[in-house]
Amino acid sequence: MRAIPLLTLLFSSWFALPAHADEAQDWLTRLGRAEQQQSFQGTFIYERNGSFSTYDIWHLVHDGQVRERLLQLDGSAQEVVRVEGHTQCVSGTLVAGLGNSRDSASRSLNPQKLNQFYELAVIGKSRVAGRNAIIVSITPRDPYRYGFELHLDRETALPLKSLLLSEQGRLLERFQFVRLNTSASPVDRDLQPSSECTPVAIGRSETSQTPASNAWHLDWLPPGFELSSTTSRRDPQTKSTLDSLMYDDGLARFSVFLEPTDGASVSETRTQLGPTVAVSRHVNTVDGQMMVTVVGEIPIGTAERIALSVRGEKAAANP
Repeated sequence: MRAIPLLTLLFSSWFALPAHADEAQDWLTRLGRAEQQQSFQGTFIYERNGSFSTYDIWHLVHDGQVRERLLQLDGSAQEVVRVEGHTQCVSGTLVAGLGNSRDSASRSLNPQKLNQFYELAVIGKSRVAGRNAIIVSITPRDPYRYGFELHLDRETALPLKSLLLSEQGRLLERFQFVRLNTSASPVDRDLQPSSECTPVAIGRSETSQTPASNAWHLDWLPPGFELSSTTSRRDPQTKSTLDSLMYDDGLARFSVFLEPTDGASVSETRTQLGPTVAVSRHVNTVDGQMMVTVVGEIPIGTAERIALSVRGEKAAANP
């Protein structure tokens, strides 16, 4: 489960209440530790593009290890089981952001860094799933990223509710618990996958993956975003190489994918589904045409500017 999905519909309340930046930073520090320290089980709803889904979640922290199982309750059965952020098995296709298979452990938030690019404030109190909460707003200081409104459990700092808004204030995504139990930890049988949950192979796949070369870079990055990882995968069948670069600002993430078109006619795209955007464009190189694709939870204008800024050692001027 993403620790911080989503943001505010009540902009007026931001001006009606005083901002408490230091207190907000304290709450975000607690949130950054909560999912690594607190066991829980519950039910939450997830909304995107006006569509709702309901999920059960079991989250167990034992001897410093985090195990988690997520099960969709409506529609076709969809499930994912993870240990220390690494996907063990999956069934169906869970919504990106909830059941993503990105194998990385939860990151600790750095409120001091976030404060450079977001305005942090405690803006009030609420009650969610029968639990008292504190409301923290995370407002971007520029138009290059989204903001959040977080309703954090007063007892544990777990996110009880999270809203994500576009730069125009439109709701993109909502996450909200309807039931949360932090007093009784899940047991082993709660975390056992169903027979439909297909194991994910551990170790190197048939497609080789290595750190990417330094052949590609961005001429422009939104302030605060830094390169966090690079990979290069070579497909043994097509012999083509897919390079990927991941960037984050400590909260938001986006990836840049670069793949040769091998002479195929591939259309440039510009799409958005909820908070997730995908923008692709052609780049001419001395070795042929490449397709550059930017995917992430950032405004589409930001993604377009990033795609236009991709440069490489072998890049040639576009006609």
